[in-house]
Amino acid sequence: MEFAHVPVLLTECIDFLKINPDGIYVDGTMGGAGHSLEIVKRLSKDGRLIGIDRDIEALNHSKNRLKDYTNVTFVQDNHDNIKSILERLQIENVDGILLDLGVSSYQLDEPTRGFSYMHDAPLDMRMNKEDKFSAYDVVNKYSEEELTQIFYMYGEEKFSKKIAMKIAEKRKVAPIQTTFELVECIKSALPSAALREKQHPAKRVFQAIRIEVNQELEYLKDCVKDSVLCLKPGGRLAIITFHSLEDRIVKKTYEDLEGKCICPKELPMCVCNRASFGKIITKKPIESNENELKINPRARSAKLRVFERI
Repeated sequence: MEFAHVPVLLTECIDFLKINPDGIYVDGTMGGAGHSLEIVKRLSKDGRLIGIDRDIEALNHSKNRLKDYTNVTFVQDNHDNIKSILERLQIENVDGILLDLGVSSYQLDEPTRGFSYMHDAPLDMRMNKEDKFSAYDVVNKYSEEELTQIFYMYGEEKFSKKIAMKIAEKRKVAPIQTTFELVECIKSALPSAALREKQHPAKRVFQAIRIEVNQELEYLKDCVKDSVLCLKPGGRLAIITFHSLEDRIVKKTYEDLEGKCICPKELPMCVCNRASFGKIITKKPIESNENELKINPRARSAKLRVFERI
């Protein structure tokens, strides 16, 4: 299957990054190189793009798509490690960083990857196929209590306990091997009203398992902080999130890094002594317009937040 990924909020990301032709930029989640291509187009021969992705298939596709550009460095790693990656490359700081935290269309639509509840496939969901831990391990080896917790915490699923109970019952007979087996198990735990909702009944649980498998939220706060500290003065960090948990972490971390005084108003002077590392550029998140949503309905939940280093 061809690696296809429609870059979300592309124009907005490029505009907010304020590309310096001679600058150094990082695409920490390269995917299909949709954002990367537009960044590198705007760079001179003295500019440089660092493209990072944990998925080797994504990197191989990106290498082919950007084969005409000699100023791109490809790194197979997790964007959570951005600080150490730049240290290895002997880069002190950069002009801009982009993180698109969504799953690529290729990963969702390629049946063998096991991300989608719309295709029958082995339970997998690994963004890095070299990792040993997969969705199979979560579904079949986590306790009923652990499943309840991650479904509620990462999927905000109100029927978490019932779904976890059904999974525990089914796997006593035989391990749950495929996505469709899991979907049927989820459906059997839900009341009829929930099955009639516009959203697919398995969406929240699949999201929760994917986050757990790939530890997507575990290090996000530290990743945001490290990214800001890797910026030059005036450099910008642009982050696209796709669900409320990610967005909340990014928003709160930006606020902490902005360092505005949190002392009670009645105090005559500031005593919190919060350090400021920059300013929030997007007071409200940027969302996709109707034209983009017609082309790419998956962009509906995308939110872009931008921070500028001082």
